[in-house]
Formats: sequence, structure tokens, C-alpha cells
Amino acid sequence: MSQTPPARPASAPASASASAAASVRQLLDSLNREQRRNQELLASLGFALRSVTNLGRLLELVPLVASRLVEAEGAVLLVFREDGRLWREQLQATPYDRCRALLRQLASQPEDETAAIGSDPAAAALLDQRVARLLDGAQVFATSVVCRSHQRGRLYVFSQRPGFSWSEAHRRHVQLVADLVGVALENDTLLQDMRRHERVDRQLSIGAEVQGQLLPDHCPVIEGIELAARCRPAFQVGGDYYDFIPTRPMRQGRPREKERWALVMGDVMGKGVPAGLLMSLLRGMLRAEVLSGHPPDRILHDLNQLAQEDLAHSHRFVTLFYSDYDPRTRLLRYGNAAHNPPLLWRRHGDRIQRLDAPGLLIGLQSEAEYGVDATVLDPGDVVLYYTDGLTEATGLNGERYEEARLVESFRSACRAGLGAQQILERLFERLDRFVGAQRHLEDDASIVVLKVREELVLPTLPPPGSRVAS
Repeated sequence: MSQTPPARPASAPASASASAAASVRQLLDSLNREQRRNQELLASLGFALRSVTNLGRLLELVPLVASRLVEAEGAVLLVFREDGRLWREQLQATPYDRCRALLRQLASQPEDETAAIGSDPAAAALLDQRVARLLDGAQVFATSVVCRSHQRGRLYVFSQRPGFSWSEAHRRHVQLVADLVGVALENDTLLQDMRRHERVDRQLSIGAEVQGQLLPDHCPVIEGIELAARCRPAFQVGGDYYDFIPTRPMRQGRPREKERWALVMGDVMGKGVPAGLLMSLLRGMLRAEVLSGHPPDRILHDLNQLAQEDLAHSHRFVTLFYSDYDPRTRLLRYGNAAHNPPLLWRRHGDRIQRLDAPGLLIGLQSEAEYGVDATVLDPGDVVLYYTDGLTEATGLNGERYEEARLVESFRSACRAGLGAQQILERLFERLDRFVGAQRHLEDDASIVVLKVREELVLPTLPPPGSRVAS
């Protein structure tokens, strides 16, 4: 008789299935733990990126995070400066003992050997070979740190553990860390730029304050005339210049009001700080020249020679209208170094003249000659000094303000019998309407208005004891 085989225990398949399920659960738990660990590592690096303002401290974390993400032996971060040179102060590695020789050798390399690593792919490849050699044959994975499409560093992860391999997930994690480093470098660059701009803004504010102190803060009292003046710079510091200079400054009070005064309007070619500095230099020279008592043509000639060397070095020139006014005779003498001729409105006849005299720019030619002219101002006459920032201002349609509009506005204000300050205000109001609200001028614009006071004519009284006819 045949014998039947013994029956197998019914629990065997169930036991095998339970064991497989447990293995899967353990694998899933391990993967979940690894995923959570990786997320925490990346989150810590992201938190540091948001909150740490010290770039060096942030970069210290990078090798540690990168090596732990891929369970490697260590990591090395080499950062390049914006010009491509190796940033020796930011060589980071972990573990330090393992990488000490590598860091020491990189830090001691001659400057010319690391001058173009960031911009030369061949130099970067040689750097990779050197790093691998100094790590004693460890498996090395390298990736670039990129910022603004430029290579700003190399991140190396290495291991000598037997059987260690670089998976695609490892590569993605290391690249993600390198990208975060690129963001950190970009943030640091923007922060440094912002700080530089803040320093420049502070310097410009100081320059504007100093320049504001150099320009007259009020118009002087001169017998028989009204004065009004204003400079509106295109930037914080401008190159326009106007001044009122007493020819005999030692006199004070009423005697000084009756002395001859110099009235000056100038414009340094260009805008901003360089023009403002030259304007300040020119102001000092001119004030010294005025004390000589020479006529306008001689003062412009001497000023041109004094400023020649400084202006030649700066490749800039200056236009300048120089005049002096004698309150006792109402005589206005003037010379012009290629500046916009002031406008003179004659009350009698309602006509406008241009006050001009021959002369070249200050600083253009050392032996330039200048002409001189003079005119007597009558009561009610008005003189307008201005810079070309006024006539060259552009409106919304791109059209320039031009002298014709200035003449029209000036004549209208004079006809209305306005005082010097009111005339100045009306001229700037008309300019602002033309340029448009909230729009800045492209060039500095300055105005000085001189108005001769109108004489009060009293009626003739009859002699004492005479009878008035009814």
C-alpha cells in the first residue's frame, strides 16, 4: 500500500508572509526615517539661509549637511570670488582632520594659480583632480555652485567606505545643497551692494548738505534792488553755481549795501558729485579773484588760467557769467564765458535784451580772452540769470522747454509788476507744468532774479503861502 506524505503545517505560508511584511515595514520605516532626516537637514540649511546674516557661519554648515545627506565620509566646499579667484578665507570642510592637508595646500597656492578658476573650465577641472588626489583616492562627487550664471564654487562629497556608490538621489541632494549655497552667495552680494549704496547715499547727503552751505542761503541786501535765487539739482549734488560776492567785504551794514557787488551764475559740465566738487573748487578761486577789484573780463581771464590744470585733469569745462552791480550808479558790468546770456526786461518799452559778451568756456584754452560790456538799469527793470537745465528740460512729449517759452513766461511775470521772489516762483511753476508732475529734471536748473526797485514819485507841493485854485 502506498503511504500518503505527512501534511505540512498550515502556519508555514502565513509565517513567511508575515516575515516579508515585517521586512517591508522595516524598509519603509527606514526610508521614512531617512527621508525625515534629509528633510530636517535641508530645513536646517534653509533656516540658516533665511536667518544667518554672517556668510561664513552659513558656509560652515554646508559640508556637514551635504555629507550627512548622502551618508558620505565628508565634504569640501570651495568658494570663488566674483572675479573668479579662490576665496581663501571661505575654505570649508568636514571632518577637519581628514581635510587639513587639502585646505592647507589650497590656502598656500600662489595667487596667480587661482586667479581664473571660477571663469575657466579647464582650471576648474585641474582643481577637481587636485582635490581627488589630496583625498587619497577616495570616491569623489563634485558639482558646481552657480550664481548669476557664473560658477562661484565647487562642492565635493567623498567617501572611502567599501561598496559606497553615488545614486541619482545622492546627486540630486548634493546639487540641491550647492544651489542653496548659490542663493546664499547671491544674497550676500546683494547685501554688500545695498550697504555700498547706503554708504554712497550717506556721502551724497553729506555732499548735498555741504554744497547747500556753499550756495548762498539767502540773498544779500543791496540798495535799490530786490534779489531772489534758487537752485534745483537733478541729483542730490549738482554742478550749478550762483553767488553774490561783496567787492569790499570788510564794510558792514548800510555802507556795505551801497558798495559794488558781484553777481555770478555758472554751470559745470556734467552732473552729480564730480561736477559738485569742481563747482566748490571754482567758487573758492572766484571769491579770491573778486577781492582784486578787477573788471569782469580780467576776472574771467585770471580765473580761466587758475582753473586750467584742475579742469584739464577732470576733462570738464565751466560756463560762467560774471557781472558786478554798483547801486550808486545802477551800472551793471558783465563778461561771459560761454554761459546762457541773462535776459534783461526793460520796463520802458516792454522789451527784452540779452546780456552777452565774447568769451570761451573756462578751462578750454589757457590764453583765452574775454570781452566786457555794461548797461545802466532803470527803475522797474528786471534781469534774469539762469542755467541751461531750465531751457533744456523736456516735457511729456519729449519737447524741450527752450528759451522762447522762458522769454514768454519772464515777460508775462514782469508785466504783472511782480517782485523778484514772485517772478522766480512763477517761472518755476511754469517749468513744472511743462515737465509734468512727479517728474525730475534731467539737469540742474538755477535762477537768479534781480529787480530794480521802482522810484516813488511824490506830487509837487505848492510853495508856502500860495493859494490853490479851486
